[in-house]
Amino acid sequence: MKKYSDVKAERPSGGRETLPAGGYVCQILSARVEEGEWGSTLVIAHDVCEGEFKDIFKRDYDGNTREDKKWRGTFRLRLPKDDGSEYDVFKKKSLGNFIWAVEESNPGYSWAWDEKTLKGKKIGLIYRNKEWAYNDRTGWTTEAAGTESVDNIREGKFRQLKDKPLANKPVADAPVFTEDVDDGELPF
Repeated sequence: MKKYSDVKAERPSGGRETLPAGGYVCQILSARVEEGEWGSTLVIAHDVCEGEFKDIFKRDYDGNTREDKKWRGTFRLRLPKDDGSEYDVFKKKSLGNFIWAVEESNPGYSWAWDEKTLKGKKIGLIYRNKEWAYNDRTGWTTEAAGTESVDNIREGKFRQLKDKPLANKPVADAPVFTEDVDDGELPF
């Protein structure tokens, strides 16, 4: 066989470990506010710090050999605009839930409107299934989409979030049964 240049025996890049939907105790590694056309977002980099999936995002990052690798353990919280809109009310409630979860999970910590103070804190994060589409392909992954106290996560006292399918996706028609059934022989 001919020897080819630039061929290395290395582990395939596919087959990444996936974090199943559910609740996890996580440690915040960093926090920053990003500004965009749509408004501000609090971006929390985190990793699972307890249980079977401890350090899942560190293992993924360290094992990724691509040049453009990214940290997958992120939670994004859209921040309010203070414009009084219905969506703004929802964003304020979500931010309040986040602040409560961090304070409840870290005795003695008090939120001071400085995202840099979040580094090293614990929080309970709820992951849900989310459908994705890219280059005419679709699939499912999980995303951090809710917050909870670490005690409630540990005790299983949290509401699992519903799956998030793609928006504007055609819904399959309900099956049509064409065979007639004689109800007279059924016992009910």
